[in-house]
Amino acid sequence: MKNYIFIVIFVMLLGACTNELEQINPNVITQENFWKTENDVLLGLAATYKTLKSKNTGYWNSGGIPVVNGRGDDFYIRNDVADLYRLSTFVNASTNGKVTDIFQGAYQGIFRANQIIENVPGVEGLDDGSKAAYIAEAKFLRALNYFYLVINFGDVAIVTSVPKTKEDYFIKQSPQADVWIQIENDLKDAKDGLPVTYASKWVGRATKGAAIGFLGKAYIYEKKWELAQAEFSNLIDANGNAIAPYAYDLLVNYSQNFEKEYDNNKESLFEIQFQNVGGTNLNPTENATESQGSVSGQFFAPAEVGGWFEGFPTNKMFDEFQKEKTITNDFDPRMYASIVWNYPGAVFYTKPFSGFTLQFGFNSMIKKYQNWKDKNEGIKISEINEKALRFADILLLQAEALTMQNKVTEAYPFINRIRSRANLVPLTIGKTKDDMMSEIRHQRMVEFFREGQRFYDLKRWGLLQQEMTNSDKVGKEFYDSSKDYFPIPQNELNTNPNW
Repeated sequence: MKNYIFIVIFVMLLGACTNELEQINPNVITQENFWKTENDVLLGLAATYKTLKSKNTGYWNSGGIPVVNGRGDDFYIRNDVADLYRLSTFVNASTNGKVTDIFQGAYQGIFRANQIIENVPGVEGLDDGSKAAYIAEAKFLRALNYFYLVINFGDVAIVTSVPKTKEDYFIKQSPQADVWIQIENDLKDAKDGLPVTYASKWVGRATKGAAIGFLGKAYIYEKKWELAQAEFSNLIDANGNAIAPYAYDLLVNYSQNFEKEYDNNKESLFEIQFQNVGGTNLNPTENATESQGSVSGQFFAPAEVGGWFEGFPTNKMFDEFQKEKTITNDFDPRMYASIVWNYPGAVFYTKPFSGFTLQFGFNSMIKKYQNWKDKNEGIKISEINEKALRFADILLLQAEALTMQNKVTEAYPFINRIRSRANLVPLTIGKTKDDMMSEIRHQRMVEFFREGQRFYDLKRWGLLQQEMTNSDKVGKEFYDSSKDYFPIPQNELNTNPNW
């Protein structure tokens, strides 16, 4: 049975001004009467985790998921939502509302994490170990938000304290290199202070393994290959097996990663918790009426089952899945799990595939993270957790770190673990560095479709222009290297004179 984290949602306040003539209402939460107990800390953490999944501003709900997938050569966003279509076709500007939303959501998460970090030391009744663990958890969440900011916007402002004066809000941007250092430092602290596991009632909270995994991934983005290899080696041995006390592993059945019955499984290092509780309001109201479910299922589902059919796999993606057959001469099982197309016996939302109309000349529709075993997506509330970091990513990133150090032979076990799960023949010995990187690029493309990785992988490999050109990506003619990062939102430029 799925466990749920942080059912209560709490809106944190920066503070309230008082003077000698004012009385504090004990029934209203203010800076003066909060941060007194451990429960207050837990409420603060709930509010900070919550920013990751807010409908409009969360990186992992229907506001953020099309933003981070839409620019890839594997993804098409139709023109129903103008701002999403603009970013997908590389004609968006600094006024793009969808991009502004995820920018704001990240800084909301950072602001809330900073409050925890500053206030936990003064909470009475907490021992030093508990204080350190809570601060480590907040630093993990702060680092994660900065990770999403730097890969999307490049140079951004580093805010590590709660503003006390008006001037404190107008912080200058920092170079990407400095942002990455901040991410590294926070994740190092998180790694040192977080537990390996929690009691079952707290499933979903950040762990030591999650901090190690994201730190290694940060090193990959910085091309610090040796440091990345060393970090991942805290989790896995030379054969790609987890090292005690960690128990991560690949699920035998790839598709189960994207079904609600298998949330928080052994392949997951960190995932965003969704549940059909809290109310039916899908907007980010931050009160008891707000749903804690995801809208992404309905967002991508076809119209025939109550969906909004906003996104599709490109035909380039459709072809990529078919580059290699399994040892039984079947399609890659990740193709069956990720997309649906017109193959014999194909069933989608309990209907034969012939009952659906393919759109815009594409050969397939999105299946991954959809509630496709149900009759429809019309209820709008999905409980499937979004997997922010999977063990498969650790294996492929370690293979990349080794390959980029010319340790190609050492990379084989990690690639072969991924290939074995997909029922593909093991790689033959003797591949060059270029051969192995080509294999890694293919595996990452088919392994992580619809998981918000493709555009960022291509960017760090320096292959965006090449792969956009060699694709059926709508709007590819408008891509150039100036589109590698989103522009800083105009509202921020108007408000902060130092940007």
